[in-house]
Amino acid sequence: MSKNKELIVIIKPNGSFEIDSDEKKGTINKDTLEFYENLMKAFNQDKYKALFLLGLKGENRSLSVSFQYLLDICLLFINELAKDPTIEFVRENVKIEINDAEINALIDKAPFMIGSEYLEIDWFQNLFKKLKESFSKEIENYKGSVKNYFEKYNSNIHLVGRIFFHLVESKVEAFPFAFLATYSSFISSNGKEKHLPLKNALVEYKNNKERMIKLLSTVNKASEKSKFVSELIESGEIFHPLRLTAEDAYIFLKEIEIYEEAGILCRIPKWWGKKKSASKITLEIGDKNKSKVNFDALVDFEAKLYFGDERVTEKEIKKLLLEAEGLSFIKGKWVEVNHEKLEKTLEAYEKARNYSKNNAMTVLEAMRFELEYKKDMKIEENDIDFEVTNGEFLDTIVSKLLNPQDIETINVKQSFKATLRTYQEKGLNWLYFMKKLGLGACLADDMGLGKTIQVIALLNQVKKKKEKTLIVLPVSLIGNWINEIEKFAPTLKYYVIHRSENNDIEDDEALFNEGYDLYLTSYGMLGKFNWISNVLWHNLVLDEAQAIKNPGTKRTKTTKKINARFKIAMTGTPIENKLGDLWSLFDFLNPGLLGTRKEFKDFAQDIVKNQGDYSNLKHVVNPFILRRLKTDKSIITDLPEKIEMKAYASLTKKQSVLYKKLVNELIQVMESEDSGIKRKGIILSSIMKFKQICNHPDQYLGQKNYLEKESGKFKRLREIAEEIYEKRERVIVFTQFRETIEPIKEFLEGIFKHKGHGFHGGTKIKDRKKIVDSFQGEAYVPFIVLSIKAGGLGLNLTKANHVIHFDRWWNPAVEDQATDRAFRIGQKKNVIVHKFITQGTIEEKIDLMIEEKRQLSKDIISTDQSGAITEMNNEEILDLIRLSV
Repeated sequence: MSKNKELIVIIKPNGSFEIDSDEKKGTINKDTLEFYENLMKAFNQDKYKALFLLGLKGENRSLSVSFQYLLDICLLFINELAKDPTIEFVRENVKIEINDAEINALIDKAPFMIGSEYLEIDWFQNLFKKLKESFSKEIENYKGSVKNYFEKYNSNIHLVGRIFFHLVESKVEAFPFAFLATYSSFISSNGKEKHLPLKNALVEYKNNKERMIKLLSTVNKASEKSKFVSELIESGEIFHPLRLTAEDAYIFLKEIEIYEEAGILCRIPKWWGKKKSASKITLEIGDKNKSKVNFDALVDFEAKLYFGDERVTEKEIKKLLLEAEGLSFIKGKWVEVNHEKLEKTLEAYEKARNYSKNNAMTVLEAMRFELEYKKDMKIEENDIDFEVTNGEFLDTIVSKLLNPQDIETINVKQSFKATLRTYQEKGLNWLYFMKKLGLGACLADDMGLGKTIQVIALLNQVKKKKEKTLIVLPVSLIGNWINEIEKFAPTLKYYVIHRSENNDIEDDEALFNEGYDLYLTSYGMLGKFNWISNVLWHNLVLDEAQAIKNPGTKRTKTTKKINARFKIAMTGTPIENKLGDLWSLFDFLNPGLLGTRKEFKDFAQDIVKNQGDYSNLKHVVNPFILRRLKTDKSIITDLPEKIEMKAYASLTKKQSVLYKKLVNELIQVMESEDSGIKRKGIILSSIMKFKQICNHPDQYLGQKNYLEKESGKFKRLREIAEEIYEKRERVIVFTQFRETIEPIKEFLEGIFKHKGHGFHGGTKIKDRKKIVDSFQGEAYVPFIVLSIKAGGLGLNLTKANHVIHFDRWWNPAVEDQATDRAFRIGQKKNVIVHKFITQGTIEEKIDLMIEEKRQLSKDIISTDQSGAITEMNNEEILDLIRLSV
């Protein structure tokens, strides 16, 4: 592990997770590096045991945000263990139940981390079950007490005693509360815990002073800091039920933290809660209905004052200030009257009311307000209970954005030549609704779910409005978009602003006024045509929008200069790792929503300082992101288990020159060789050379540099691999050429930042098992590159859920057989198959032949050199090999 990396956590389904390393600013010292390396070894051996022991030891050496979050989950489990008064009796048979409210609080505060979409109640319950199994194995083999076991690892973790303090409401007017101390007694005959009044202990332990002292140890510890408990012990009243005044009960409630620190479990009325103030301010935004909602529309907002659960006036709060501090019975409920908190609340309420009077608020400002309302209103106190909520109207809008199934369905036009899956229809409805509202939309569906077809469906839907749409994308995706537009929306007229497609394009704004619906261009072309940013586009679509994740690059700045009424960002990995990526994305979609770059950076740092609660940030950004996963229960039944995708690549300039030169050479040879075996051999040999050129010029030329910029396939491979790496998934890459295995392997190691494997016919039998075991193991091995012959049979590689056919075998049966190395029994995920095709070349034309004649069960080029291609006449061969780009 290098000195500029940190350990991160990747959440996996069903309570599972993986530990990996990622780039980090600055370097780590030698001790921390050694700690990380030992941690990795422990987690690779038994991750659940390693997590439990890490939490128990309380070690925290600059752990990443995601790792700290996992540790917080483990600490919740350990705290629940420590709070079980029966643990010494039941030991490894202890039963831990963590309530849904605590789990939901953890889900709410979760940071942006890889796989966070799996964080649901079932995931936590499965993880707690695994942690419980680890604890049980540990304590079963430990000869001492559970107390000693905990102290062995961490002297700061204290098991609770067996004493409980109970405070309940009473109907006696003079003494409205009752107190009782109990202790837990384990009844071994039925295996159940029983609570007995503490006075019973006087009888049970009258002849065993030592056990009595041990039982009361937590009470004696509490008495060191609590005069209230000390007096109860001295008077002996601790052993008897007591009636308390409201004043006594208030003292008790304020001292609960002392009792719990001493190891006493407290049972108190729910209304006291977790020390929340009885007074609360709610700023309600957007309650009144609007005929039109967009970011420029103004919304109403009103400050409301509450005491307990009742809305009150400022006058009523001031009246409470005249009463004595303590517990008061108001409107049938007990509440705390705390003069200091009431005064601070009134001061904050006045600021909120003045703010609402003096500031008109747009929808954008309203949705951003939740992030930094205290800063905006200059409220500095953290102990004021202040919340920002959406009013009825705005809440209806936000609810629809978060739940696409509630949005009105639009009728797809007949000119659209595809049948959308159910979740894709919901995606179309959501995009249409966002466009109607004028809100920037991030379509972040998982790879393979059809983001492109949903966007094309939307653009086809608005065609009659004569809207102009600019689509910005990597060069390698231009071919994919053209194919899908022509296939699914043939009435949409498009123009490609790229020299590889149109050599005659100029920096001419008149092009905008031509009769095209869509204009496709690459990120690299934006800076070369000034007119693109001078016009106002109706729609602006960014594909692979992670291209603008770095706000400081020229590409990002140029892209953000483009003016558009409606913006869509398409990405499979919007915000999985870095909050800076999130800001840049939203600065494009809805500028101002997350404030300035500096404001957001300060805000993000505050989150980390305040123990990492990301809930407010998620509430702000989630309405603008539509993300469905292949594992979503709501869509998984709507998907095939194997998703096949064609990944189109463009020839680079060098590839194109070599390809055309080879075409001319073959034409000359065919003119001199009209028939016979020699002609067939030349054709077959040339076809292999065409495939080599399409892979990489160096393969054809016999060179070894394999620069990415010289191969369209290598560029496309990077884009797909980067998305796979962002989710820490695994991929199998097939090639028919042994000589390309090592260059592809080296290239992928640079992308994945991890070692992978190569596998071909010359790999020794004893090494093959090691490679497969490594790939299938717990440690993250992201890829394996296989020759299609060596890897096509007999291997089980179900850890991969992506298969890439880097070059085509042109026999569907052979390709399917290779794919089945991942798609077989034991595979628990949907497998995505990426079939690489170089646009305009022999690869694309033969792929069309395969599609038209899918029923063929043997190679188009057969091994006995009598395949269909070699029987073609010269004109047919020329049509097949000639570049059509």
